[in-house]
Amino acid sequence: MTDTPEQPREGSLDAPIRHPIDWQNPEFYDEDAFDKEFRRQAEVCNSCRRCFNLCDSFPVLFDAVDESENFEVDDLTKKDIKATVDGCTLCDMCFLTKCPYVPPHEFNIDFPHLMLRYRAIQQKKGEISFADNQLVKTDRNGTLARPVAGIVNWATNKNNKGVRTLINTLGDIHPEAELPKFNTRTLTARAKAKREINAEAPAHGKRKIAVYATCFGEYNKPEIGEATLDVLAKNGIDPKVVYPGCCGMPELEQGNLDKVAANARKVAKVLRPLVDEGYTIMGLVPSCTLMLKFEWPLILPDDEDVKALSAATMDFDQLIVDIAKNEGLADGLTPLRGGVTLHISCHSRAQNIGQKSTEMLNLIPRTEINVIERCSGHGGSWGVKKENHDTAIKVGTPVFRKALDFHNTFVSSTCPLSCDHIKTGIDTVQSESAPARTWHPIEIFAKAYGF
Repeated sequence: MTDTPEQPREGSLDAPIRHPIDWQNPEFYDEDAFDKEFRRQAEVCNSCRRCFNLCDSFPVLFDAVDESENFEVDDLTKKDIKATVDGCTLCDMCFLTKCPYVPPHEFNIDFPHLMLRYRAIQQKKGEISFADNQLVKTDRNGTLARPVAGIVNWATNKNNKGVRTLINTLGDIHPEAELPKFNTRTLTARAKAKREINAEAPAHGKRKIAVYATCFGEYNKPEIGEATLDVLAKNGIDPKVVYPGCCGMPELEQGNLDKVAANARKVAKVLRPLVDEGYTIMGLVPSCTLMLKFEWPLILPDDEDVKALSAATMDFDQLIVDIAKNEGLADGLTPLRGGVTLHISCHSRAQNIGQKSTEMLNLIPRTEINVIERCSGHGGSWGVKKENHDTAIKVGTPVFRKALDFHNTFVSSTCPLSCDHIKTGIDTVQSESAPARTWHPIEIFAKAYGF
């Protein structure tokens, strides 16, 4: 009996896989080669259109085809292609939740990494603006802002019509966009404060954890890290707090793959000894955890430090749930009145670990948790830009309206930047109902423990 040849399938039932990014190959930056590959993938996207309701890239692409002379992808102009790329926030949702033609399917569609390639070409050609490249230098910006954080926060406040207007002009920032606040004391400095480690907790002495502060936790909102340290101490764990440098996600958004690779090598080399000692690396921000777990190994597939770090990294909520399921959590969680609206960010979903923050908050007794699993529209530095902010609000409006419908006391997102954007969006949709503040899920969990 001869084997029946495998027939082509419509769509794929196999788990998505991703190929390494061939960014060190000169052809990666060849504009004609990119144009050919863009049109190949766009032809598949246009014939399917399953992703029409995700980010703005797909409506822009499909409208350009529909309005072209022959209704064909071949009719797309360079302007059409750029507009398509400009709408992408690198959220990865098309790849992970919508597209049936991602690898291992023979069509080999990876739209986010195609958009990344275009931006990498722009970066090589010097077409990324000076302001955009300065905005994403998070370690430098955080270091410079820290000693004068109060003045910087005053200047960047959107209600400061004088100085902020100048910043908007120089940085191409939208006047209604919330910019991250800075702190005078970093998370690594605050972590030196002595915490009582609960020796009666089930996990006491059983876990080695190093908290990767992330640039946002280090410079902008160290309270997230402090809440994490409180929760871990309550559960008998005395973690290290480490911050060798930024994960490079902001640089990735601008196509600066050389800089991302340099950050990856530096951070992975510093953290490798901890990994070898059996430490789990705990990320505070899903985008940063995603970089360590998935993007770095695709950028540096042969780097042993990067591979080891990837295997040892867990997101904050993933790790708390893992402790709960294995050793068990310490007693002391108490109900929170008024309920929690929890937004699951795109980069939490992109890790393909399930709704870990939902599982974590459901451990709080007698507390209603309402979940929103949809893009908030922010997209990191993308959403604060003048040309993108209105689109970011449009994309996130279903999230804002759903949060208003739930009318809970706590409004939370697994992404701290999405937290700020959701607050801005609710204020745009119905200002009198905007929450006074938003919460990171680990802050809510810490509050349930009485911190």
